[in-house]
Amino acid sequence: MLAVLSAVLSLSRRLRAERPAGAATLGALSILAALQTSGPVPSNRLAALQGLEPQSLTRMLADLERRGFIARQRSELDRRAVLVSLTEAGGDALRAEAARRRLWLENAIAAALDDSERLALFAASQAMAKLARFEPAATQA
Repeated sequence: MLAVLSAVLSLSRRLRAERPAGAATLGALSILAALQTSGPVPSNRLAALQGLEPQSLTRMLADLERRGFIARQRSELDRRAVLVSLTEAGGDALRAEAARRRLWLENAIAAALDDSERLALFAASQAMAKLARFEPAATQA
């Protein structure tokens, strides 16, 4: 199992290394991806979705708003709530980041792996996706 963990972590580090200088942080990209999936959400819900303290999220949102990647506005239903939404520029940045990583990965797979290794990798990717979705049953007390 250590070999699997080591390989996953190494590939993850390598993909992160392909990010250009000045690109949005991985945390920021996670926020943009969440907004793309969920649509506009109250900032407190976004913090919960991201597993962040509201103060940490506030700093990240300020940077994303400064870059033009998100917009914040007061909710019409609850004036205390601030809705966060993805802007067109934010969606473009998210797509560009995904495209850069995908291109690097496609090129690396084509250049570094033979046909049988590519088939094994694609089979393993299905198993890894299944593991990523795995939720262990709650332990009985």
